[in-house]
Amino acid sequence: MDHPLIGDISGLSAEDLLTRISDLHKKLSIAQRTGNAHLCNQLRMAIETFQNAYQIKLKPTKRDPDAPNFDGLINVQ
Repeated sequence: MDHPLIGDISGLSAEDLLTRISDLHKKLSIAQRTGNAHLCNQLRMAIETFQNAYQIKLKPTKRDPDAPNFDGLINVQ
């Protein structure tokens, strides 16, 4: 589930996303030590949002160059 208060993050680079994920994990650690369950839930939701965006950024680069390209063969009308 995406965090409702995070705006459009599609313009961020993969490095920026990793930096924010790392920062959120540090904040989550602090929130867990203080026992703030509501803040922990919000931070987990934000981390999930940034991790999903990061996975989307990585997806195009994971394509195997030796794999067959079927893009032009499937025509759904």
